[in-house]
Amino acid sequence: MKIIDSHQHVFWSGRDDKYLIADMNKHGVASAWLLTWEIAPWEDHADLHQHFNPLHLRADGTHAGIPLCDAIVARDRYPERFVLGYCPHPLLGDAATLLRAAVAMHGVGVCGEWEFQMPFDDPRCLELFRAAGEMKLPVVFHLDVPYLKNKEGRWEYQPRWLGGTVENLERALIACPETTFVGHAPGFWREISGDAADDPAVFPLGPVRGRGRLWKLLDEYPNLWADLSAGSGRTALTRDPKNAREFLVRYADKLLFGRDQFGDETYRFLQTLKLPVKAQEKIYYRNAQRLLAKGQS
Repeated sequence: MKIIDSHQHVFWSGRDDKYLIADMNKHGVASAWLLTWEIAPWEDHADLHQHFNPLHLRADGTHAGIPLCDAIVARDRYPERFVLGYCPHPLLGDAATLLRAAVAMHGVGVCGEWEFQMPFDDPRCLELFRAAGEMKLPVVFHLDVPYLKNKEGRWEYQPRWLGGTVENLERALIACPETTFVGHAPGFWREISGDAADDPAVFPLGPVRGRGRLWKLLDEYPNLWADLSAGSGRTALTRDPKNAREFLVRYADKLLFGRDQFGDETYRFLQTLKLPVKAQEKIYYRNAQRLLAKGQS
């Protein structure tokens, strides 16, 4: 069955574009969305530098992350295998204008990855999201919550939060109804369980307890989708396989297969669930094709 990886990066984790293509070939991935990750100087964390292209270290010692130029290099070398993603930082210049220019000049087809330390519903973010919606580009976003309850029941600040809370996300969904948002990361996937607010773990484990807020948001907002990428998406599924199968079948029209890493761990787990063929087709490639087709119409 055809596979589209809707969440991928290039020139990171010590691997170049040739390695990524070889890994895609090994695991039967036909094409991938290459997403940027812009990091402002005040958002920099030195321990992340080992994962990034050393060419983009700034003079002040901070790192720019995964910029658009790296994704363009890989896309131009393998135009049949990569879809170009780009998400400018809403606090660095006019992000909406930059996104429009990138679409016109470089053929960007996805707005992503949105991964910034500011609330989703900040007006500068909304302007970017609305521009993406006008151009029918899906917005792939990362959510890490600013607070988690510790084992004593007290709220503890999470200094690497990104996006805010699901309440911030919901306000953005309401403010930008024409924009398709694709959710990802620990703060997003923890909400699959009804006890997310009280779980102290960044990656909650154990059986899913009731239907969390993620079910409600996917039911109520046609513009919210999700990708299954990284350890966050995989853990949300593997922690409770029975619940995972129900979730995947219920939302098969709004889910995308993604990796955000190398290998085939998520794919191998999905195969154990014996999903209906139509659901598999939608998750593995048809939904991704459908989203991209909107931007080409």
